[in-house]
Amino acid sequence: MYLSNLSQVLIRNESLLLATTPLLINMPNDELSQSLTSLNKECDITYFDNNFELHQQHQQNQQCHCVFAAHYQTQKKHDLVIIQFPKSKQELLFTFAMLAQCSTAETRILIVGENKSGIKSINKLLKEQTNFCDKIDSARHCTLVETQLSNHHRVFNLEEWFHYYNVAIGSLTFKVAALPGVFSQAKLDTGTQVLLNNLPKEVTGKVLDFGCGAGVIACYLGLSCSQSELTLADVSALALVSSEKTLSLNGLTGKVIATNSLSDITEKYQHVISNPPFHQGIKTHYEATERFLAGVKKHLNKQGSLTIVANSFLKYQPIIEQSLGQTEILAVERGFTIYHARLKR
Repeated sequence: MYLSNLSQVLIRNESLLLATTPLLINMPNDELSQSLTSLNKECDITYFDNNFELHQQHQQNQQCHCVFAAHYQTQKKHDLVIIQFPKSKQELLFTFAMLAQCSTAETRILIVGENKSGIKSINKLLKEQTNFCDKIDSARHCTLVETQLSNHHRVFNLEEWFHYYNVAIGSLTFKVAALPGVFSQAKLDTGTQVLLNNLPKEVTGKVLDFGCGAGVIACYLGLSCSQSELTLADVSALALVSSEKTLSLNGLTGKVIATNSLSDITEKYQHVISNPPFHQGIKTHYEATERFLAGVKKHLNKQGSLTIVANSFLKYQPIIEQSLGQTEILAVERGFTIYHARLKR
């Protein structure tokens, strides 16, 4: 039986896992659900993921109910909740607020995370949301914490969790909305700013904003290039909801797609423009972006183009050239490089 380090720490504490309606939030894809079922054959397990890749993996377990969304909505009252400590502390607070409507005063909440994730500061972080916050175990470079909500009667309101800020690029200013856990949630990141300042002059037709985050790139294109037709794609449900909000705030429309790299991209585009992610959790992670760069060719129209921004130390140019051919460097600024390639057939 394969169990991740996080699940191994949980299984060391079987008495805490006895439950009839466990809810597992953004937990790794392993065989934890089988272990829970062995402890209670009648348990009804729900996986909630705001990451589409995890959701796809968990869906293969037909014995569990799987939900992919920005926030969890249900009529159930769960007696056990297990959460992987997220990379964003604000996202953890968001998650706890979300749990209020599906828990009771007796619901046990277990939080497990790698020691490097920031979980050691959890007491201070959750002091206003919980009755207690006790460290239960530490092993496999991970820590397990047990807690209980103190505000389980509070009504969850998604609108309260959007952070708003303005973006100014040249003469254009627009408003951005972002939920906790979304890349560049507090302000415009440097890479995207460099990209928007160095985009090709004419962007028309069908455009894909890959790894859209809060929808900054697509929004800028929609406002500055009236002939563009927007599609936004991301692995994060939090990002997709944020993007929809950003488009709406600025009077724009676009198609929003949940995808693991290019898994659910089916159309072809005249332009694919991206600030692709290369961090996942606390570890540097390149695989999804490298799959995207290697496979994007089949999603470009004749004479279609790819434009991306990346930290200059990332060696993406050879991957792009192997897929699309000659790749131009449009700019190198503030530690970022803009790559541009046009498909020739």
